[in-house]
Amino acid sequence: MQILSKRRQSNSPTLRSKKRIRRSYTVYFAGDLWNHKDLIGNAILAQYIEKRSKGLYRCIVPQDLEQTDNRAVAIRNQDLKQVMSCDVALFNFDGHELDSGTVVEFMFAKFLDIPSVLLRTDFRSAGDANKDGDPWNLMLASWPRAKVLKLHGMVEYQKASLAAKKNLNGTIHALYCMMADTIIENLNAVRIAPGIVADSDVLRVYQRALETPGAGFGELFTPDELAKIVEGKRAKGMF
Repeated sequence: MQILSKRRQSNSPTLRSKKRIRRSYTVYFAGDLWNHKDLIGNAILAQYIEKRSKGLYRCIVPQDLEQTDNRAVAIRNQDLKQVMSCDVALFNFDGHELDSGTVVEFMFAKFLDIPSVLLRTDFRSAGDANKDGDPWNLMLASWPRAKVLKLHGMVEYQKASLAAKKNLNGTIHALYCMMADTIIENLNAVRIAPGIVADSDVLRVYQRALETPGAGFGELFTPDELAKIVEGKRAKGMF
């Protein structure tokens, strides 16, 4: 009888209601998606971020949304819609020249004051700033609520390979665990950074952003849907 009593007690509605529901945040993960290395790398990193954060961060990867047979402005609208809807953003700034679409998405995120992490694993310096500046065009430097994360891709790969005794699967696991953990740390920091838009102005900013791209973008959200997005982010403390 005592065992049955304990079971009933542990399953009581009162105790269940006290269980803490863990909040999760959606991450718009932007970057190159032009070849197998880009596509597989994005997919692996997104999966590791979700696993290593224990579901705190859930990545939205554009390559899983886009169609290959009808590349038109609808794809642009679809991606910008996800930028607007997500809580935070991760932008892969690899390459000698940054992907122009990724740059547009970053600027749109900044217009909306979305907390962002700029990730670069490319160890080449391709910027036009001073020696200690960011390794990309200086027009993309020093934006608010944006943290720069630079990881030396070759060095980190070799360290992971050595730790895994040159076992490929072990190398992949070690490398992506390190990258995911570092990204999560930066997402945590930028997510709680003070916003630059007053709480009373947020909805108006989102309404203006809805009109800015043109080409049918403003038709993707009803006023109620847009208000729901803003309220959802407000409830998570994003403003």
